[in-house]
Amino acid sequence: MMKKAVESGQQFFSVNHRRSMDRRGGLILALVMVLPSLELLAGTLPVDLRTTARFGVLAGSGVSSIPTSSVKGDVGLSPAARSKITGLTAVEVTGAIYAADDGGAVAAMLTAAKGDLNTAFIDASPATRPGGIDVSSLGGAAEELGGRTLAPGVYKSAPGFYNITSLDLVLDGKGDANAVWIFQTSTTLHALDNRKVLLIGGAQARNVFWQVGTSATISTFASFKGTIMAAQSIAIQTSAALEGRALAQTGAVTLDSNAITIPVIKPLPPTFGPLARAGNGVVTLVITNTPGVTITLQSSANLVDWFTIGSPQPSVSPFTMNDANVSAETKRSYRAFYP
Repeated sequence: MMKKAVESGQQFFSVNHRRSMDRRGGLILALVMVLPSLELLAGTLPVDLRTTARFGVLAGSGVSSIPTSSVKGDVGLSPAARSKITGLTAVEVTGAIYAADDGGAVAAMLTAAKGDLNTAFIDASPATRPGGIDVSSLGGAAEELGGRTLAPGVYKSAPGFYNITSLDLVLDGKGDANAVWIFQTSTTLHALDNRKVLLIGGAQARNVFWQVGTSATISTFASFKGTIMAAQSIAIQTSAALEGRALAQTGAVTLDSNAITIPVIKPLPPTFGPLARAGNGVVTLVITNTPGVTITLQSSANLVDWFTIGSPQPSVSPFTMNDANVSAETKRSYRAFYP
């Protein structure tokens, strides 16, 4: 049953599930999922990056860097091995550096992230989001984004490539912090030396997405915004800055004294997966979450008095947590939310 309540001008949603573990009087578990306020988006919906959102750099064949760079976010490489990460050290990364040959849970996590990247790439594509605006309809060259001020929406490149050359690109959110831009190009993206992507009117880097059919180049001293999803490779040249992500499906990401910062992540609401109760009474909870964000997990025997049983900050999603304090209760409820 889904129940919606409005309190203090904010929207809250709760989903209640009851699962009888034993119809003859065994423990009944109830899940109460408390979500943060839901913002209704008008117009273009953002691309769901799923587990890829944690990465500042994600590549297929290699990651190289000429020191010293700064990556605020995780770095991942798959299916290539750690030996294909060159020049980038742990002190340059606020996060962790992962490679496929780390094995075990790390390899599985990277495989999932690359799968999520492929899904996000398709989500941003003309096949899924047709009818993009040809910028030449706004005047000027069809491949040129420089010198334009663009409203939110989906944009396509008629000639199959995008350049930002002699002037900067301005994205105007018109007062909407949830405004979304998606740029589709079947081949390349190139921002030339010293060019900038500027955000005004409440525009946020987390809502800017570049779907690049081959490879992207961000040239020397450029300042770029948004998540770049390239089918092949991404080159970020000397001292260029990226507020976003460099995500390459099959090729390499090359860095040269760059600053890469993941935009502020908007957490996805935690959701409960399968429930299980062992013979010794321990309840196993599976929770889908936003990696790296602290979750408050509470339980109650009467839906009135709630007690915090954990405040994990999972690095993966979904994650599993056990509750061994069920004792002799015949009914127990759980809820999860971000503090």
